[in-house]
Amino acid sequence: MRIVFVCLGNICRSPTAEAVLRAKRPDLTCDSAGTGSWHVGDPPYGPMQTTAQNAGYDLSDLRARQFTADDFARFDLIIAMDPQNRSDIEDLRPFGSATPVRLMSEFGPPLANDTVPDPYFTRDFAIALAVIETAIDAMILDLAL
Repeated sequence: MRIVFVCLGNICRSPTAEAVLRAKRPDLTCDSAGTGSWHVGDPPYGPMQTTAQNAGYDLSDLRARQFTADDFARFDLIIAMDPQNRSDIEDLRPFGSATPVRLMSEFGPPLANDTVPDPYFTRDFAIALAVIETAIDAMILDLAL
């Protein structure tokens, strides 16, 4: 299965989800992207990298990229970090594409507004990581990955 995680800038939530899934299921193909373009080519945000590194996840080799319509063909499942990301992704859906787009909040504990908290704004990187880890564990079980 090929999975891509998508957030706003691809510097906090989605690269963290990518790193967590890679660590837990190295046999799967996964990637991450952002709906916005302003961080393309940048590494994940420093405080997010530090928090992830302290938990055993290495984000240092990841670089931000923007989600494109081609991703519908490249991946079997697209996971959005919040409803706005999902809407922006769906706006790019090519005619005839059946690739599912699901919210990360569909896995794990209920989240306020179906949103994985964005630590770039909340500054709570540990909470974002904990939510992502819990959702990834639930996703692995739910999808029988």
